[in-house]
Amino acid sequence: MTSASTAQSASAGQAKSEHAAAGAATEESAPPPISGGGGVPGVVRRRLATVDARLDVNSWLATAVVVAIAAILRLVGLSSPKGKIFDEIYYARDGWGLVDKGVEWNYKDNGPSYVVHPPLGKWLIGLGEWAFGYSDAEHNISVPGHLMTTAPEFGWRIGAAIAGIVSVLLLVRIGRRLFRSTTLGCAAGLLLALDGFHLVLSRTALLDIFLLLFVLAAFGALVLDRDARRRRWSRALEAGLDPTAAGRAGRPAGGWRNWPWWRLAAGVLLGCACAVKWSAVYFLPAFALLALFWEVGVRRSAGVRRPWRDALLDEVPWLALAGVLMVVTYVATWSGWLLTDDGYYRLAARYPNVPGLSDTPYLGALNNLWEYHKAAYGFHTTLDKSHPYQSWPWQWLLLGRPVAFHWSGDGACGAPTCATEVLLLGTPLLWWSFLPALFGAAWIGVARRDWRAGAILLCAAAGLLPWFWFALDGRTMFSFYAAPALPFLVLAVVYVLGAIVSPAPADARVPAGAPPPGPDDAADRRLIGGIVVGVYVLLVALCFAYFYPIFVGKLLPYAEWSARMWLDGRWT
Repeated sequence: MTSASTAQSASAGQAKSEHAAAGAATEESAPPPISGGGGVPGVVRRRLATVDARLDVNSWLATAVVVAIAAILRLVGLSSPKGKIFDEIYYARDGWGLVDKGVEWNYKDNGPSYVVHPPLGKWLIGLGEWAFGYSDAEHNISVPGHLMTTAPEFGWRIGAAIAGIVSVLLLVRIGRRLFRSTTLGCAAGLLLALDGFHLVLSRTALLDIFLLLFVLAAFGALVLDRDARRRRWSRALEAGLDPTAAGRAGRPAGGWRNWPWWRLAAGVLLGCACAVKWSAVYFLPAFALLALFWEVGVRRSAGVRRPWRDALLDEVPWLALAGVLMVVTYVATWSGWLLTDDGYYRLAARYPNVPGLSDTPYLGALNNLWEYHKAAYGFHTTLDKSHPYQSWPWQWLLLGRPVAFHWSGDGACGAPTCATEVLLLGTPLLWWSFLPALFGAAWIGVARRDWRAGAILLCAAAGLLPWFWFALDGRTMFSFYAAPALPFLVLAVVYVLGAIVSPAPADARVPAGAPPPGPDDAADRRLIGGIVVGVYVLLVALCFAYFYPIFVGKLLPYAEWSARMWLDGRWT
């Protein structure tokens, strides 16, 4: 279940750890049993090796540079365009309603709003409005910020901007841990920072950037859980554990310090993701499978006689507890609805024509919340009204129908006609790399028996494939539904780039009669691969710079705006 790193580290310390990991490419069979008093074979140490947990100052400095680039791109000019664009007209108002009333509020009718998405993402938008001020001329609302008062657009967009910046930080660190390379981790973060799709979502008060953030954070927690569990087994084996012994004698020591805390954190984070949008639930089976497969893999590496049986017996209860935490977290985000009497469907007495509602103390609130969820689910499953920017899942990675968040022909730009647009469009060179990268990652992952390829592909599938099923019913969909899959698509690209840079694993099979690769061959491979990777990242950056004006709503002469509409009618 483990494999060699796909890249060489930029530092000597990382290069040493990557060399140590090179022999851990496959786990075709369990290693020799380890007797209680014997040493741990080198192959077992390599298979259980993880990224050095000590603080690496250089890696954090490199991370800070990438995050600073992401922050500048997302924060500069955040208040432009003025006013509420696209679905900000809903979510900015819902966010303020949550801060002001505890529930989404219709200020026009002075009553609760009927909404079909959970509240957490809107709470995060509202937090920015609370901190920096909120204004709504249509409803005669103008409230100063509690930290400082800025343009109201900054207040309702700052939460999304912070979520976008933090997601870049997470991807750098997750990439570094997956690929055992600061260089590749920073490449992943930089590609995400230079993606127009991610940038536009980070500068707009919509929910999808929060969904992306929590899904990615949950995945990162699972990766940390994998490493923590492998270190636990490694320490136990070094202390003389016999993994072939029956019962608890063949398992590492228990105790609360050895609980899978990161896995439980992943349950909380996935609950937060579901509390932004229900589509996060598609990642639940993917994450559960990853945790189970990784537990089987660590037992097989350690020499456990029945790794599947033991993994199921030991880990299913922890997975169930993580699921319980996920549900509890989700329900907790509805506290404003539960603890007040103002929410839509909250009191049965106010909705006498709605069957199923109840005002029974305590249980009545939960019952009414369930009825509310049933109504919202019915809305989603019957949403088939045509929209000019709707698209199908098979169009998303090809940028077949981006969404125009804002467009205006007003303003003086020195040309007869001008244009201002905020277009939810992925950086074309990057997005048109995703499909080849997915196929490449699958090929390389199978050839090298690499757990990382499987993890990346499984999570990308969880973010994309369910929408193909809904497409069969003709459901109205938009390209931003692909947001939670985006970090995993970027990881697939970086995984393939890492394979280009690095030589094949040390234990890869050499064709009969062919001489094994030598040190010079590996050095040449790294040099040529490094050039290829550098050129690719540079081209993505140049492509991003060219499209940047239509990501942030910069005023352009109409001819320059039109020149960026590469797919003509599909992008206009």
